[in-house]
Amino acid sequence: MALTQTPDLAAPRSAQPRKKGANLEKWGWIYMRASGVLLVVLIFGHLFVNLMLGEGIHGIDFAFVAGKFASPFWQWWDVLMLWLALIHGANGMRTIVNDYVTGATTRKVLVWALWIAAGFLILLGTLVVFTFDPCLGVENSTTDWLIEMCSAR
Repeated sequence: MALTQTPDLAAPRSAQPRKKGANLEKWGWIYMRASGVLLVVLIFGHLFVNLMLGEGIHGIDFAFVAGKFASPFWQWWDVLMLWLALIHGANGMRTIVNDYVTGATTRKVLVWALWIAAGFLILLGTLVVFTFDPCLGVENSTTDWLIEMCSAR
């Protein structure tokens, strides 16, 4: 009976000695679980209000969005959903990159690119939600209700 030897493999990153300081992997793992639960509540609340109340999908138009973004409650609801979803997605992609990209430099570049893209989208989305003005450019509009609403301001 011949015994086969396993090849000498380098220890995976997870088996290497732990560095001193904050355990970012543990906090990332906890964040994924907590944000996942919050996102389920936020997304189903968002879908219920948008699709089940009122006229359903046929009632979603510019006026519906303008009405929602006029309320600080819905602004914060959407911003919280945006932030949690983008950070959750970026952290998941970071985990995939760490698992499958073998080159240290490539891995570092990809992780930085992920966080820069997520940060840019968070900044842009937050600006859109909090600076949304339905009356911007209304003078070129052909919608009567919008002209009336904005002229009353």
